[in-house]
Amino acid sequence: MTTYNIALLAGDGIGPEVMAEAVKVLKLVEKRNADVNFELNDVLFGAVAYFATGKAFPDETKAACDKADAILKGTIGLSHEDSKKIPVDEQPERGALLPLRRRYNTYANFRPVYLPKSIAHFSPLKASVVGEGIDIMLIRELVGGLYFGKKETGINSEGKRYVHETLEYDEDQIRQIVRVGFEVSMKRKKVMHNIHKSNVLKSSVLWNEIVEEEKKNFPEVEVINILVDAAATYLCLKPTMFDVMVMENMFGDILSDQAGGILGSLGLMPSACKGPEKSYYEPSHGSAPDIAGKGIANPYSMIGSVALMLEMSFGMEKEAKNLWAAMQGVFEDGYSTSDLSKEGDANLVSTAEFGDMVCEKLAKMPV
Repeated sequence: MTTYNIALLAGDGIGPEVMAEAVKVLKLVEKRNADVNFELNDVLFGAVAYFATGKAFPDETKAACDKADAILKGTIGLSHEDSKKIPVDEQPERGALLPLRRRYNTYANFRPVYLPKSIAHFSPLKASVVGEGIDIMLIRELVGGLYFGKKETGINSEGKRYVHETLEYDEDQIRQIVRVGFEVSMKRKKVMHNIHKSNVLKSSVLWNEIVEEEKKNFPEVEVINILVDAAATYLCLKPTMFDVMVMENMFGDILSDQAGGILGSLGLMPSACKGPEKSYYEPSHGSAPDIAGKGIANPYSMIGSVALMLEMSFGMEKEAKNLWAAMQGVFEDGYSTSDLSKEGDANLVSTAEFGDMVCEKLAKMPV
């Protein structure tokens, strides 16, 4: 029997609610696969950790993550007003999330933008735009660029406040994520959109040079270079033109949230953050403190992150496919939670009920 140690970072807001459904699924997967055992370790992370320990990413959590074979992370963050109760450098994103990425060098962020016909009604886009469905793999560099560059604040010689933030990349950082983009493209349609802003940013000039160099190793892949602002436009006007999109950190942050918009909600976008030795998996959406505790948050993105973990960290590809099919099946049956649905829609269920329905469908599938 193979034992996988998983650190569970439920986080803030709706994090514990959706994490409970992920745990429910993991226990069923374990039951269905006699040769697999999941050792689950709950630890504090984010604002809840700060209020309990004085640190958003406490030492106990670091030790649990160091030990884990994979990390499953819920949502973190507070409302704007509540965030003010925490020192700036310990606020969840800055004090927990970025250090997590840096600690494990999770440079490759995978965000599947998947909208089959069964959930096309969630999208604000016209049916003629969605067509037969949207299926994009958005690949974002996650540990470089503006978010990790040098930062400086102060008062200048004129007595005015200033901020200085540096966009930093070296060729090795670019090459490793570009190579991931090519490798994923080879497994899909062999078309990769390279997202850049080389008409303004010199970092994009270097980025494009590396893309051209790496393309020689993947001659079968067609590379389509597109400015980030044009890509944002076409995500709304013609999303089906994209298959694999690769981009730097800030571009990926913005475009992946826009992609959540074309799906109808970031609640429909799980993600994987992979490093050379360890990976973590998380929903792309925020902690939604306004609906926390109401039992109306859809766990699709959290459960989808479990599916990505099963496939990418544990090699359980068949069970991952079963899990995706189970989630889609619940939507196909007409059930959803109120956070994804319009007022007056029938067949609304709670967070826990949605998770139960996913488990019911998964339990009936062949292993």
